[in-house]
Amino acid sequence: MIAANRTRRATLKARARTHRAAAKIRRQGVATLATHCIAAGLTPREARTVAGSLRKNAEKAGVTGTPSVSYTHGRARQCTRYTPAEVARIAVIYRPRKPAYRTAAARLALAA
Repeated sequence: MIAANRTRRATLKARARTHRAAAKIRRQGVATLATHCIAAGLTPREARTVAGSLRKNAEKAGVTGTPSVSYTHGRARQCTRYTPAEVARIAVIYRPRKPAYRTAAARLALAA
C-alpha cells in the first residue's frame, strides 16, 4: 500500500472512532471510562491504560458511577458507566506523566 494512503486511512479511522465514541456519550448520557478516553482522542490501547488509572482515582473523587452491563464479542461483562461531569471530577485528580495522557486528561476535565 502507498504510504500516503496508509496515513490517510489511519487518520480517518482514528477520527471516526473518536466521533463515534463522542456521539454515543451525547446520545446515552453515560459511558464507560474507556469510551470517554476514546472520545478524548486516545487509541483503544491507551484508553484502557488511562481508564484503569481513572478508575483508581474515582474513589478519591467520591464518584461511584452507574453499574451496568457491557456486551462485547458475544459476552456480557459488568462495568460502571459515568456521566461527563463525573469523569471531569475524576480527571481533575488524575496526574499523568505522558504528554498524550496529559492532553487527554485536560480534554476529559473540560468535557463537562
